Amino acid sequence: MEGEGSTVTTPDPAATTDTATGSAEASAHPWGRVDEHGVVFVRDRDGERQVGEYPDATPDEAIAYYERKYTDLAAQVTLLEQRAHRGAPPADVAKAVRRLSEALETANAVGDLEALRRRVAALGGTVEDLSAKRSEEHKAQIEAARADRIAIVEEAEALAARDPATVQWKATGQAMDALFTRWQEAQRSSTRLPKSESNELWKRFRDARSHIDAQRRAYFAELDQSQSAAREAKERLVERAEALAGASGDAIGEYRSLLEAWKAAGRAGRKVDDALWARFRAAGDAIYQAKAAVQAEQDAEYGDNLKVKLALLDEAEPLLKATDATSARQSLTSIQRRWDAAGRVPRDQLRPTEDRLRRVEQHVAQLEQDHWRRTNPETKARSEGLAAQLASAIDRLERELEEARAAGDAKRIKEAEDALNARRIWLDAIG
Repeated sequence: MEGEGSTVTTPDPAATTDTATGSAEASAHPWGRVDEHGVVFVRDRDGERQVGEYPDATPDEAIAYYERKYTDLAAQVTLLEQRAHRGAPPADVAKAVRRLSEALETANAVGDLEALRRRVAALGGTVEDLSAKRSEEHKAQIEAARADRIAIVEEAEALAARDPATVQWKATGQAMDALFTRWQEAQRSSTRLPKSESNELWKRFRDARSHIDAQRRAYFAELDQSQSAAREAKERLVERAEALAGASGDAIGEYRSLLEAWKAAGRAGRKVDDALWARFRAAGDAIYQAKAAVQAEQDAEYGDNLKVKLALLDEAEPLLKATDATSARQSLTSIQRRWDAAGRVPRDQLRPTEDRLRRVEQHVAQLEQDHWRRTNPETKARSEGLAAQLASAIDRLERELEEARAAGDAKRIKEAEDALNARRIWLDAIG
């Protein structure tokens, strides 16, 4: 049975005489021995120290028992070294160093206890290094946490600063929810900030979030009000359009006015708008269908009128080749009287027939204009005076040309020919 040890100093452990063979073998152990009574000693520092006793056993068994205690202590030191080098909290390492240092001072074990003490003492310096390193790491972690929280707050404040008229509230709400989730995750997983700083940042974030919520509530309250007004206005427009659809007469013009009012009424919400628009469009379709039916009936009645006007066009279009303004005007006037008397034509034929007659009318008008320009006394007098002047100039230039040819003057010949040609062209133009 193990007992409490006490320190015993001997000048030379190897000089101790043991009669038992086992004691002689045990005394050869470098760090301990067993006496004849089973008392176990360890060689520690400057002498021996009793670590216990192990009666009724061989010296080797006694030494082995206390060697295992030493092995356990060595394993604890090794484990602590590994924890320290892996970055264990300095406070935990320091606490373990103190515990092991105290245990090694009076350890009831056989082995190189001083070597273990040195290793544990070395860990004290490691603890200081770890503390300094952990302090720097902690500062860096606080800075990173601070930067992360500030970034979250600034993003929230940027969302809150946007013009409510341009905000897409669904996307903004999702963005704000994501920022709040980031804030909560930072609170759980990152380094804690000083309480005053954390509270200040949270207040900024909370204010931005509250501002966005207030803006959103105000926006949707205003939207509900405007949509309610738009819904009431569009319901009245639908009722008027449906009344037009059941009325007689041409209601298309009035329906188009209602359509313009519909566009100006604003939005009443997608579902409401879709439902009201379906009714409004159905009323418009009914109005246009009624108009189309009336138009088809009229077109059938106007078919004979079209035949008359097509025959008149066949009679009128040869006038496009006429050159006598007086006879062309007489023929066209007769055609125009019969044209007006023929009445209306089907709607889809109105433009083509009118365009064909218009071409004939424009041609006859041009004939009359040309005739007037030629027969106008003032214009004629001016033309005759200019013609006389041109004729005189031509006679003079012809004489100059003959003289230049006789003299062989190429330059004068060229100038006279150019001037003569120009005046002949002018004379032809007014002739």
